[in-house]
Amino acid sequence: MLAVQTREANIPRILITEPIAQEGIDLLRYELPEAHIDVRLDLSQEHLLALIGSYTALIVRSQTPVTRELLAEATRLQVVGRAGSGLDNIDLDAAVRHGVLVVNAPRGSAIAVAEHTMALLLALARHIPAANRSIKAGRWDKSRLLGIELHGKVLGIIGLGKIGKEVARIAQALGMRVIASDPFLSAKQGQQVGVALHSKEEMLPRADFVTLHAALTNDEGGMRRLLTTRELHLCKPGAYLVNCARGSLIDEEALLAALTEGRLAGVALDVFSQEPIGDDTVLRQLLSHERVIATPHLGASTVEAQVRVATEVARSIIAALRGDTLFGVSTLSFPPSKPA
Repeated sequence: MLAVQTREANIPRILITEPIAQEGIDLLRYELPEAHIDVRLDLSQEHLLALIGSYTALIVRSQTPVTRELLAEATRLQVVGRAGSGLDNIDLDAAVRHGVLVVNAPRGSAIAVAEHTMALLLALARHIPAANRSIKAGRWDKSRLLGIELHGKVLGIIGLGKIGKEVARIAQALGMRVIASDPFLSAKQGQQVGVALHSKEEMLPRADFVTLHAALTNDEGGMRRLLTTRELHLCKPGAYLVNCARGSLIDEEALLAALTEGRLAGVALDVFSQEPIGDDTVLRQLLSHERVIATPHLGASTVEAQVRVATEVARSIIAALRGDTLFGVSTLSFPPSKPA
């Protein structure tokens, strides 16, 4: 009886709380045939708190908060996998304290997000949403919808990571001159992809288009916004701005003011500080502004990206549960020891 209980205790139990591509689930089942894999979508936080204590691995996307309270109840949990690149819904400090490894899938969605960024750049430059609405309404507003070319323009990238580098590559192929701001990279690293690195203060006045590809970070005052009133005033008059990273990177009230005052020619937003938008007054005003185009967080929403993300996070979960060497977000040895 004791041997059976010991064997049961050692069987991995994996909980998936949000939709991921079937290929990722199939990979888990193939590589970990003994594991119990439960796909439980739309769990309330209370229900998740009641269930989590029996699981050794948890896979989430962006809508499941992995909080300090949840991690305290997760007495068997060894690893959390985020099927995507962002980690702002996971309390990383609490995970470290509880000896839980956190892994994500930073490479899987890079191409999809970069392509969506470029689609939004082109939509802004050529007034594609307005043109579509106009001609469907029976108008022929050709002279009113004069656009600009991307060729020869300066693109300023904030955050030259995997996505930022892919955006730079595509933009360069379109004849754009690319500069970037990234405090975590050296000038030599920028040169390797043909991009000159500058401070934000140096970059913003030079850029005709600005795109964001940075992660959310915290400072002592809370969430650290990268574009506030100060930075938006530094932007080149008539610049265009695209955000496919995280909505909270921008002070949205300041962005609305910059549009209202005519300092920005256009803005494209795929992400927002509140998702879905709901009844947020500032966001509603942004969406109704004539120089704003928006999409509902579609950056990584391609068939190919969802398969890559699901299989990438599945491989990390498999490696973690097997005790293989794995470089994740936390630098804990694996398997981690639970706090006393």
